[in-house]
Amino acid sequence: MTRTRGYTLLLFLLVFPFLLQAQGLLNKRSSLYGFTGVSGANLRQFNEMLSLRGLSPLQNRYRTYGIGYQARINDFLAGLELSHHQSKASNFDGYEIRYRTTRALLNVGYALTEEGKFQLIHYMSLGVGYLNFEMLPSENTRNLAFFLLEPEEGFILRENNIHKGTQYFGDFLTEIGFQLSYDFDLPGRKEAIEILAKFGYSFSPFEGKWQMNGMSFDNTQSGAFLRLGAGISLPDRNFFYKDASIGISLFRGFHFRNPDILNAELKKSGYVPFDGKPANVGIRILGETDGLLYGVDVFNSALEGGANTGKSHSLNSLRIYGNAGLKFFQLKNFAVGLLAGIGYGNIRYTLTQNQKPDFPELFERRNFDGYLRNSGMMAKPEIIFEYGIPVTKRNFFDLVVSASAGYELAMGNYRLGELGMSRYMTGPMVGLTLGVRP
Repeated sequence: MTRTRGYTLLLFLLVFPFLLQAQGLLNKRSSLYGFTGVSGANLRQFNEMLSLRGLSPLQNRYRTYGIGYQARINDFLAGLELSHHQSKASNFDGYEIRYRTTRALLNVGYALTEEGKFQLIHYMSLGVGYLNFEMLPSENTRNLAFFLLEPEEGFILRENNIHKGTQYFGDFLTEIGFQLSYDFDLPGRKEAIEILAKFGYSFSPFEGKWQMNGMSFDNTQSGAFLRLGAGISLPDRNFFYKDASIGISLFRGFHFRNPDILNAELKKSGYVPFDGKPANVGIRILGETDGLLYGVDVFNSALEGGANTGKSHSLNSLRIYGNAGLKFFQLKNFAVGLLAGIGYGNIRYTLTQNQKPDFPELFERRNFDGYLRNSGMMAKPEIIFEYGIPVTKRNFFDLVVSASAGYELAMGNYRLGELGMSRYMTGPMVGLTLGVRP
């Protein structure tokens, strides 16, 4: 099943133990990194339609941003990357045409070098993705009441729509590539700074899977890429203590705020309000050295439903936190720690018409959907209760389960039109995680 980013991580959790036991377990290494890069994608069918109308083709490059985790045992490695890919905007008659994709990929590979500061790795990836293609006005609507009255500003096409929830992730994607990296030791620390470069080719293995409104968008998921990144690595030579490691977990969170202020506006305009409280699915990468905790959380919180007989709507928020903290209590495999996170959050309200024509009629008529968005800074203090379960007799990795409780604080107004949504973004949350730690 390919409908969720969580299933990709669960596949990683299943593959990971077999990689650990595949060798003599002499060397190990784990790392957390961020990356950015460029790739090419020529939307052939859409550009042909533009050419017939005497219009210039779309720009064929997109920018990539992402985070990754990697664990290496001897020559074998397993990892997970979560990436966002954003095209440049092409302007036409007061509209902006752009696309973006999000991918969650499991990496497996083989190191062509022995354990050391320099790494040369050949890898392949398999995962799932999401695609958004839109043609919307260059100037966004500022008034919520006017937007709800006339939301038909352009069109938005989404395949595996994660704005409705992470569980909508789907359709296989693959990558083949090489990774070069080098470790720079930090004086007095067990961690090393890792600088890396990745190059290769990404593609969709099944033709026609990214088809929307009678047109193929397969090429949005294909193309050669070059990515540069940096992160934190714990090489084998620095594993002096059992608590020096970096692990990865599937994160499931629950929030305790309703979008009541937005629901009131929706009712006034004759739309069905959102029901319930948002939940989220994401990943947590958490490192530890001598009781010092550090890492990254990425999760997607969503509500969705029918707005009226002809329209659907969604309320979505992406949160990315950089975390740091301390583990202040440990008794055998049980531990308690505190984390403080600060990062980025956004809020996105989409109102779409359920039935839209195929291309080229869609391009000619074009006014069907609307989209409001805003973003800002977020903060999150959190307490974590963790239990590690050794899986192998030689204790080379633990299966880690944890529970956490925290409070999210919106450091901005998060306005949809003139409606401030910071109250919705602020509030308590609890989370459960399941993962592995070398």
